[in-house]
Amino acid sequence: MKLNVHIFFCTLCVLLNFGPVPPSFAQAPVELRWLQEHRPDNPVGISWGVPWPEGKVQKGQHFILETKNGTSLPLQNWPLAYWPDGSLKWSGFATVAPVNNSLLKLKISEKSTAFENEVHLIENTRKIRISTGTLDCIIPKTGTILLDSLRINGRMIAGKGSIECIVQDGLDENQTTLQRKLYNSIINEVTVEQKGPVKAMVRIRGRLKSEAGDHSWLPLDIRMYFYAGSNAVRLVNTMTYDGDEHKDFIKGLAWTFSIPMREQLHNRHVRFAGENRGMWAEPVRPLTGRRVISIDDKDVFPDQVKGKAIANTKQFTGDKQALIKDLPAWSDYRLIQNTANGFLVQKRTNPQSAWITAHAGKRSAGYAFAGDTGGGLGIGIKDFWQSYPAAMEISHTTSDHAHLKAWLWSPYAEAMDMRHYDTIPHGLEATYEDVQKGLSTPYGIARTSELTLFAHSETPPTETLSRQAEIGSDPPLLTISPEYLHSTGVFGIWSLPDRSSPGKAWIENRLNQAIRFYQKEIDQRNWYGFWDYGDVMHSYDPVRHTWRYDIGGFAWDNTELASEFWLWYNYIRTGRKDIFRMAEAMTRHTSEVDVYHIGKLAGLGSRHNVRHWGCGSKEVRESQAASRRFYYYLTTDERTGDIMQEVAEKADRAMTELDPLRLIYPKTEYPTHARIGPDWLALAGNWMTAWERTGDNKWRNKITSGIHSLAKMPYGFFSGELGAFGYDPATNQMHMLNNKIGHSHLSALMGGPEVAFELTELLDNKDWDVLWQQYCTLWGASEKEVQKALGKTVKVGHTGIWYARLPAYMYHITRKQEFATRAWDWFLNEKSAKLFDSRVADGVHIPKPIEETPGISTNEAAQWSLNAIQLLELAGDKIPEEHPLWTPATKE
Repeated sequence: MKLNVHIFFCTLCVLLNFGPVPPSFAQAPVELRWLQEHRPDNPVGISWGVPWPEGKVQKGQHFILETKNGTSLPLQNWPLAYWPDGSLKWSGFATVAPVNNSLLKLKISEKSTAFENEVHLIENTRKIRISTGTLDCIIPKTGTILLDSLRINGRMIAGKGSIECIVQDGLDENQTTLQRKLYNSIINEVTVEQKGPVKAMVRIRGRLKSEAGDHSWLPLDIRMYFYAGSNAVRLVNTMTYDGDEHKDFIKGLAWTFSIPMREQLHNRHVRFAGENRGMWAEPVRPLTGRRVISIDDKDVFPDQVKGKAIANTKQFTGDKQALIKDLPAWSDYRLIQNTANGFLVQKRTNPQSAWITAHAGKRSAGYAFAGDTGGGLGIGIKDFWQSYPAAMEISHTTSDHAHLKAWLWSPYAEAMDMRHYDTIPHGLEATYEDVQKGLSTPYGIARTSELTLFAHSETPPTETLSRQAEIGSDPPLLTISPEYLHSTGVFGIWSLPDRSSPGKAWIENRLNQAIRFYQKEIDQRNWYGFWDYGDVMHSYDPVRHTWRYDIGGFAWDNTELASEFWLWYNYIRTGRKDIFRMAEAMTRHTSEVDVYHIGKLAGLGSRHNVRHWGCGSKEVRESQAASRRFYYYLTTDERTGDIMQEVAEKADRAMTELDPLRLIYPKTEYPTHARIGPDWLALAGNWMTAWERTGDNKWRNKITSGIHSLAKMPYGFFSGELGAFGYDPATNQMHMLNNKIGHSHLSALMGGPEVAFELTELLDNKDWDVLWQQYCTLWGASEKEVQKALGKTVKVGHTGIWYARLPAYMYHITRKQEFATRAWDWFLNEKSAKLFDSRVADGVHIPKPIEETPGISTNEAAQWSLNAIQLLELAGDKIPEEHPLWTPATKE
């Protein structure tokens, strides 16, 4: 590692116990901006991450957060990751701030700042009590209730928060009588993970248990977040599927709450989010009919609809009292979003009467409020319509306690079907899939949903509820600028946007074109749904004018060829919210649904398929932590942190249970096989992540153990047919199986280079440098070059767009023109010219008019984009001045 005078001074201060480095010397203030535009409103609780250059900030450092006018905001911080020298690499922060589009400044301080409002947490053997200053909450440690009560100023707002699940033993389409069981949440363990002063976080682990007590399943992992001075509670809810897909069909899955109803019926209210910030708002008993209902000659209905308190019935004249009693009261309400493109609002007076449709629309923001003029509860579900079928239900509003249910899987849709798409296996040659007995299973996959609770001491104005619906569906996030992020040296090698030459402008245009194309495809192809949202398809079928959704391994992408890296590098270099939300959805999906979290496959992921879990290939390349680090560090999301640690601990041992090359090579004296990539480099990325998160060198030693074993081999990374080695998880060493030279193209395509670029800077290991530089030099080189280096006349690697960053890296290291020329020649070929060109397809031969790119595949889009981003950083100074692709230069 390079140690300049600045870093030396910082380190010396710590060693001599001089305390934190003075702010004016150690680090300039970091500007923070909101990810999205927001209207001014009450302050909201928020957590986010900030990186630091190596050696700049030490553990235990204090910080202050200020508005543009110098007002200090409450702030809590904790370490997220460390550099090899022990200095902070990433810090997590929490604050409660006004979301008003203004910039905030984060400064290093010599001491922390105290604030009036703090979260207070008291724990005993039976329960946890949390007070935010405005909201009091009780969380039991045993039983079926996950959130016992929410109170404002001692007044109960909501309680009995739990999860319920309806399970049936068959599908709705079957003509036989279905048996249904109701399951309720049961607590196994409650842990306090953070306790203030700004943010408190409680983790609850449990299961669902049948009412009869004869069966339990669906492990639950829930985190609840509380912020000082806030009446909102954020829930991050994870369920892991551990059922029999042929017998256990989920009909409904919901968070449910009880809400006291104390006021008269006409002062009770129901609200649902519609579209474009609109709200559907009605009282339980609308005071409108044939006759005007007034008091003191004023029609009360306009104020009632706004949620204002209306006089009790006895305060009206006798004739008006009779009218009020004769008006219908509506007990039950539901908002049903069974597709991504349509929702219904319905209501009924009682269970013995029909539902009537009150409203219809396309995409609801997924928010519901139930309460009276003395208080109530709102719930927002993130990605509500995107994760259909979903629903919000409010019932028993005419009784003493209303029930509010946030259905993560709507009971008004078909039951959840987790079976494979066929009963007959199909092979690689026919459908590019690899179905193997017992492996097309959803057992062990997971799904995380996010909800936000909003407690109120009144029925709020519609504008307030609309804002909460917006926060629930599009949570605020503080971010750092791409320029600052780039300056810290995190996330390896990537470039900032640069349009300083015709060639660079052409590349930037194409990068944007690729993102725009996939954004449009997600919507026009309806890539939504509870288990699907976040993923994209693998390959296009221009004959049918659709993606190959039904052809084995050509269907869902499941991170093939680093699509997740593609989106995240596009976000961090641009700071664009729309790209962030794409990448966030992909990370949520691919880290949960495409990965096994329990069972014998825990730590491994599933290759691309018609069903996300359908392929028999279960490997670490899909579960690797490296592509999830972006989301974790930028948002501090603890669930993602759990997943990254899972794979660090379990993936290599899971490979001994399911050898990734079991169908290619016979078993050897070693526990399993591994290729340099996508196996060992993915494992190294897992360990790199655990090393930087914990500072524990045992994770680094796992990496260096593999490096040292590879360094002893005669051909480095190419020492073995098809790039295959024996691997022993007990020692983390790789073993040469034969004296052949070979390679695997996936070693350069599944996040391997991205991990390698970071390892080079972190390890400061000469053996690694030799191995990696040899790999980049010889990949795609002539047989003569390979003969000179390895003593055998053989070709290793391929040429073309996908691999251009490898010679570009060698140019970056050596400054030799031959490597830059090779990189740009590989990248700027005919495929680059037409890759994202689209056309409009219309007519009777397709279901609806679409824009299509006939030759597209996500493999091409992801690898073209990653190579473009990295070439601009590694060899941007050698991009050709003129080229047929950009002469004349194109403009955005």
